[in-house]
Amino acid sequence: MSTEKRVGQQIQLIERLLVEYNREPGMPLARFLTGFYKRNRQMGAKDRRAISRLVYHYFRIGKAAKLEGTAMRLAIAEFLCSDESPVAQLMLPALYPHIREGIAEKIAVLEANTTFRAEELFPFHRHLSAGIDHGAFTAALLAQPDLFIRLRPGHVAAVITALTDAGISYRLLDAYTIALPNRTALDQISSIAGKYEIQDYSSQQTGGYFDASPGESWWDACAGAGGKSLLLLDTAPEVNLLVSDIRRSILRNLDERFEAAGVRKYRQKVLDLTKDTTVILGSEQFDGIILDAPCTGSGTWGRTPEMIATFDEDSIQHFAAIQRQIATQATIHLKRGQPLIYITCSVFSEENEQVVASLQDLGVVELEQMELLQGYRHRADSMFVARLIKC
Repeated sequence: MSTEKRVGQQIQLIERLLVEYNREPGMPLARFLTGFYKRNRQMGAKDRRAISRLVYHYFRIGKAAKLEGTAMRLAIAEFLCSDESPVAQLMLPALYPHIREGIAEKIAVLEANTTFRAEELFPFHRHLSAGIDHGAFTAALLAQPDLFIRLRPGHVAAVITALTDAGISYRLLDAYTIALPNRTALDQISSIAGKYEIQDYSSQQTGGYFDASPGESWWDACAGAGGKSLLLLDTAPEVNLLVSDIRRSILRNLDERFEAAGVRKYRQKVLDLTKDTTVILGSEQFDGIILDAPCTGSGTWGRTPEMIATFDEDSIQHFAAIQRQIATQATIHLKRGQPLIYITCSVFSEENEQVVASLQDLGVVELEQMELLQGYRHRADSMFVARLIKC
């Protein structure tokens, strides 16, 4: 089959895929692709990898070049996100010699020759938290972040040896953190099962704000799948832990993850923090609360680029209101002088510094320390974390 015919078929498939995906608003792209490939079993592994790459790249350019057709937008995306591409070579033959240049050079070439404009890649820069480098953050959206694992105490040498023996390339970022190429098949190395946790680099860094002591009572208030709880327990295994989430199904996933990690001593509750928590928790007080608050997830859009194109800017204020509400509600159960660890995976000031400022204005907490974790400098997610002490 000629390259031109193969590219034409790929573009047609992407167009059909996008039509189907648009019928599933809000569905994560990764989950949709799993179902799409099940419905199209004639596609081989090589075809699936090619289509996954193309569609992810397509979403990485957000709303840029929005007046162009799918084929041209796909070519522009491939030109930006790849160092070789039959699609870009066919659709942008005059520009293709520049495909191996740096991002800044490729952007300049596109802006001079197409309707593409760099400011449309991430048009929400006026909301960015202080300290975010808009250019560097936007450039990072054009590449899939790495896969990060946190090594369990006592297993560092064993995991590193197993990765080396398996011929897997990795970067050791600190004593317990390893970065690997995305899609590394760690489950095929049976000897390291239970010796690591998959957790983004920035997420791991939030653990430096916990500072829990043995015997203390801690509450992971929006526990999700339990990543922050496991991070807490690995640094302070003797804390008394309560985990809660509004979704029972998520807590079932947490149970499975805790069991795999050998964690059995904890309590669990289904809890909606937008409602009166004293109905369930009574007057219970904690020595520390982790609040990984629901947010726009803008710091993770490198992993979920489909969010960029469909993002509603008004939702920033919606999430900020929820964050203020649940943070205020959570502090009812926090002992005076003890920490609320407020975390988001957002890069927007309204969800980060401004929420902290509003809590301070209410006289609920005092700020001890806060930080925007610039994951885009490490091929990781970007996050915000603040340690707030109850007044």
